Amino acid sequence: MATLAKRLAVMLGLFALAPLAAAVQPPRDVSFPSADGGLVDADLYGTGARGVVFAHGAVFNKQSWAPLAGIIAARGFRALAIDFRGYGRSRAGSDPNALDQDVVAAVRWLHAQGVQSVSVVGGSMGGGAAAQAATEVAPGEIDKLVLLSPVPIAHPERLKAASTLYIASRNEGLAPDVRRQYARAPQPKRLILLDGGAHAQHIFNTDQAQRLTEAIVQFLVDDK
Repeated sequence: MATLAKRLAVMLGLFALAPLAAAVQPPRDVSFPSADGGLVDADLYGTGARGVVFAHGAVFNKQSWAPLAGIIAARGFRALAIDFRGYGRSRAGSDPNALDQDVVAAVRWLHAQGVQSVSVVGGSMGGGAAAQAATEVAPGEIDKLVLLSPVPIAHPERLKAASTLYIASRNEGLAPDVRRQYARAPQPKRLILLDGGAHAQHIFNTDQAQRLTEAIVQFLVDDK
C-alpha cells in the first residue's frame, strides 16, 4: 500500500513540479576530461546526493534535456546533461566514435563530486552509448539505467546497472531491436511500449509525452 501511494504521489505531483522545474536555477556549465583524452561539456542542474546523467540523441544536444532535467533537479537530484564529442564545445579524444567514454566520464565526474548514486538516461544514439558504458563500468558505478529507443549494443547481457528501464514506441522502426535487447538484458528490468511511432526524444513532442515523463521520473525517484 505504501508503495502504491508513493507511486500515485509521484504521478500526481508531476504537474505541480512543472513550476518548480521552471524555478530551478539555470544550469551551470561544467566540463571534464574523458579517459581517452577528450573533453565533455555539460549543463549541471540542481544539487543532491543522487545524480542523473542525460545522454542525447544524434539530432539533439544537451539543451534538449532541459525540461526533464529541471523536473529531476526539483526532486533533489543533480542532473548532468552532456554534449557528446563533436557537439558544442565537447571534443573527441583518441577515438571520435567512443561516445560511451563520454558517458563513463560523466558518471565518474558526478561520483567525484560526492554524489552517492548515479543513474543514466539515454535516448537513441545516447541510449546506445549509455548501455555500452554500463557494460564497461564497475558494479555500483551506475545505479539505474533508462534506455529510450536505444540503438543496439553487442552485449546487453553485460549491463551492470542496478535496474534497467527500456522504453520505445510500439510502432517505431527500432522497436523490434529494443525488444531483442531487452530480452537479453539481465534482471531487474522493465519494458514500456508507448502508443505511436515516434522515436526516442521525439516522443516528448507527442501525446505520449506525459506518460513518458511520468515513467522516467517514477523510475528514478523510486527507492527500489
